[in-house]
Amino acid sequence: MSDGEVADVEVEVAADVNLAGAMTVEDALQQVLKKALVHDGLARGLRESVKALDRRQAHLCVYVETCTEKEYVKLVEALCAEHNINVIKVGDAKKLGEWVGLCKIDANGEARKVVGCSCVVVKDFGEDSEARSILLSSFQTR
Repeated sequence: MSDGEVADVEVEVAADVNLAGAMTVEDALQQVLKKALVHDGLARGLRESVKALDRRQAHLCVYVETCTEKEYVKLVEALCAEHNINVIKVGDAKKLGEWVGLCKIDANGEARKVVGCSCVVVKDFGEDSEARSILLSSFQTR
């Protein structure tokens, strides 16, 4: 090779398994909640969530539709409707508790001692991500 020639080099880049088009709303919600947890932007539990909703600090509210006290659901829905806050309902309180960090992680990375959570409010999304844009676009299509 002389000084004026440039060698062509081919580099293989591994593709991400979970493509943006294949990401479901539930996967996007899980990633958004984890990012918000890292940036200290979550209000977990009914008391913290209602305070954040009442102070208009909330961007997104997630609650469990199988809550035993129907008055809690009415309160959260009314506050969200009054302040125009997007709402997502999930089916399992234990799953929501695991997503927002209310569990212990063992040495293998498995969640142990998961505490159920009835309501979570996202006050700060943290950094901009694809999951956030997918989640927000799902609200616009409703």
